[in-house]
Amino acid sequence: MLMRTDPFRELDRLTQQMLGTTGTWSRPSAVPMDAYREGDVYVIALDLPGVALDAIDIDVERNMLTVKAERRPVAKTDDVQMELSERPLGVFSRQLMLADTLDTEKITADYEAGVLTLRIPIAERAKPRKITVGRGGDRKQISG
Repeated sequence: MLMRTDPFRELDRLTQQMLGTTGTWSRPSAVPMDAYREGDVYVIALDLPGVALDAIDIDVERNMLTVKAERRPVAKTDDVQMELSERPLGVFSRQLMLADTLDTEKITADYEAGVLTLRIPIAERAKPRKITVGRGGDRKQISG
């Protein structure tokens, strides 16, 4: 039901491991995720630790779901002196192509403990339904 759309993700990951992550990348870093089906709903869990709720942006255009988030640096004041900075900063992004069988009008999102959880229900038209068979001239309507 979900398709990956970022063919360069593995290359980005390897480059980040070799060079370190600086937060000044020209393209957004990928967001790790899990996706699974729970009954009639697909659940997508994206890791966004240290990202403020107001720095998360979720868009759906046609069947393309885009999640963007920004991890900002510690506010610079006179009494703050950074000693070590290993956590990646900057923009993180993930795009997913959603199947036509999912109901993009009813997506819900929750953010807790650094994990953004999206729940995408399967559209009613995509759920299995029973078709009765008529005899001879008795035509039956398919109920759906």
